Amino acid sequence: MQTPSASYSYLTPEALTTFIRTALAEDVGDGDHSALASIPADARNRAHLLVKGEGILAGMALAPLIFKEVDASLVVTPLLADGDRVKHGDIALTVEGPARSILTAERLVLNCMQRMSGIATYTAHLNTLLAGTSAKLLDTRKTTPNFRICEKWAVLIGGGVNHRYGLFDMIILKDNHVDYAGGIAQAIAATHAYLAKTGRQLPIEIETRSLDEVQQALDAGGIDRIMLDNMNPDQLREAVELIAGRFPTEASGGITEKTIAEVARTGVDYISVGALTHSVKSLDLSLKAF
Repeated sequence: MQTPSASYSYLTPEALTTFIRTALAEDVGDGDHSALASIPADARNRAHLLVKGEGILAGMALAPLIFKEVDASLVVTPLLADGDRVKHGDIALTVEGPARSILTAERLVLNCMQRMSGIATYTAHLNTLLAGTSAKLLDTRKTTPNFRICEKWAVLIGGGVNHRYGLFDMIILKDNHVDYAGGIAQAIAATHAYLAKTGRQLPIEIETRSLDEVQQALDAGGIDRIMLDNMNPDQLREAVELIAGRFPTEASGGITEKTIAEVARTGVDYISVGALTHSVKSLDLSLKAF
């Protein structure tokens, strides 16, 4: 099971609690009036989380945190783990306790787990297409606002690798940065001056759009990774050969499940795919009384 660890600094108890409380505030507001109106205050019941599709399960470490935030007296019993392959009819967990609390927590648990499981499922699928290569699958910042913590976590569960979490923990000089700065060399030089002035130590990646820009990046140096943006496989091979292992390489831009295997065979170290988080189908899950 993928659980919060020091390796993934964004998955802190504080960050998860903040996310859960903000999401509950959005949904519950001044009260779950449907449950308050129809269910006796002393009613106790149980429910199980039913899988209604096939894929990779994600959110199992998050669900108990949501239930407990709603009501610490709820008893959650996990029956499966993050990263498990599931099929229709599987039971992921059971929850027992005050009926009103189960109903109040239900939708947030399902919303998180369904989308996380969809992301984990697609990530695992794309990873199978990289078999036989050394390329690693990266996510991007193309995430849902205020839900990035769960989407990035789901990529890990599916076997992918997190790219930078946000704008603050890595510098990526993309095409617009380069154009605004006046060129590859100028963008890199300005970045080093900024880091020296502010006393920060951040990895630097430079995006290149042509072999000429790749050469400019090599000439400038002072970087940690070269992104090869929207290049076809032949261009990627040439770029990898030109870089010759001096810097890790990342292929990016328009990569789909139909093209990712060929891209991986060019020898790039990383492949970033925005579709991991912005174009997935959620896995169907349901919380049912039993």
